[in-house]
Amino acid sequence: MNDRNVLDLFRLAGQVALVTGAASGIGQALAVALAQAGADIALVANRRSPEETVSAIEAAGRRAAVLQADLSRLRARDGEQLVDEVIRRMGRLDILVNCAGTTWRGPALEVDDEAWERDLAVNARAPLFLSRAAARHMAERGRGKIVNVASVLSFQGGVRVLPYAASKHALAGITRALANELAPLGIQVNALAPGYIATEFTKVLQDDPVRNRQILERVPAGRWGQPWDLAGAVVFLASAASDFMTGQVLVVDGGWLSR
Repeated sequence: MNDRNVLDLFRLAGQVALVTGAASGIGQALAVALAQAGADIALVANRRSPEETVSAIEAAGRRAAVLQADLSRLRARDGEQLVDEVIRRMGRLDILVNCAGTTWRGPALEVDDEAWERDLAVNARAPLFLSRAAARHMAERGRGKIVNVASVLSFQGGVRVLPYAASKHALAGITRALANELAPLGIQVNALAPGYIATEFTKVLQDDPVRNRQILERVPAGRWGQPWDLAGAVVFLASAASDFMTGQVLVVDGGWLSR
């Protein structure tokens, strides 16, 4: 019988996490949760200041570093440089959380090149290149955790969000493909799939009386999720508690997909 305390499996003391999309919403909650579990956090910012997130991380007694990057333009070399900067400033990298996301809303027959390319770039290409760069460093140490933030639309087509749905399906595929290749190197790759979470990202749906009612009628929990509803799941996937779990898309949706 293992004599370890199970709670020790969830502790992240001495580790460093890189989190994208952490200025607000889900990304902010995930970054703060990891900090409260003991990790120091490097945040990727672009147009929006992550000042509030930094304050919360420091209030948890952890270090925070802010890096600048436009994920819509990120290429392979940019990902390598970003990871190199994290290691230079923080000393190491143990956890990568790809949370940054964007969406174009409109009829499928009106999707143009810009909408298609931006959603795929931010939601799939950037996570791939950041994961590849992080994995190279993690492989040298024989251990690492990569957590992608997918969506219930990694399983469904959605309505009026064709590029987003396609990109989130791609991210689920990237998660599984990387998991297969990186497991022998001691790196677990999993994804979180949030359901309908009340953030600025979904405000247009919350403010639409018809769509808001339709969503709530389908969610067995009877409410919109809150960003903090994902906190426990990300700590699990980033910690030793999930060492024998890889290639999975963990759904946190209040029961949306079960109905």
